[in-house]
Amino acid sequence: MPDYALRRRMMVDTQVRPSDVTKFPIIDAMLSVPRELFVPNGAREAAYAGEHVPLADQRVVLDPRILAKMLDALEFSGDELVLDIGGGLGYSSALMSRMAQAVVLLEEDADLAEEAQTQLSEIGADNVIVQRGALAEGDSEHGPYDVIILQGGVEDLPDAIAGQLKEEGRIACLFMEGALGSVKIGRKIDGDISWRFAFNGGAPVLPGFEKQEEFSF
Repeated sequence: MPDYALRRRMMVDTQVRPSDVTKFPIIDAMLSVPRELFVPNGAREAAYAGEHVPLADQRVVLDPRILAKMLDALEFSGDELVLDIGGGLGYSSALMSRMAQAVVLLEEDADLAEEAQTQLSEIGADNVIVQRGALAEGDSEHGPYDVIILQGGVEDLPDAIAGQLKEEGRIACLFMEGALGSVKIGRKIDGDISWRFAFNGGAPVLPGFEKQEEFSF
């Protein structure tokens, strides 16, 4: 049987810490949450390989380094309400359940949402709500949110999602331009989001977050 606990420690020691992520809540969560439970069954051997794990078309479980650095840049304080957009099978939400007061996992794929609910219950992540809905519409029912994070690439951020961020709230987006991408952290100030660059990365663009074509006449 694979020693997944050892693989988790190796992931943290060889992928996360060398990426300058050292905050205790993030390290503790990544050592504790069994990532192998939150990838497709056939991909468990690749759960700790240091790369995106495919979920479905244009959908992945983010590379641990990218996700850890996004969580680090968001600077959790422990009392936030978080919207996790495209949370898939629930790995990112499971991590944040240990760092925030409550997490809403938004997922539009029924099979992924059902499996996420099962696995989150399995590990006792009772402060995560799994919500079905279109990713690009966000989830206004439980908002507004202190923190929003998107589990995939973004070309355009829909206004609906920006509107669900609280004043002074933070949002992490991996903005893609072709094959290149950069993670930016936004903070809402006086109703507008001010962005700062965090680090470079890449991921498939989430469905519904593609750049809309502009037509000229």
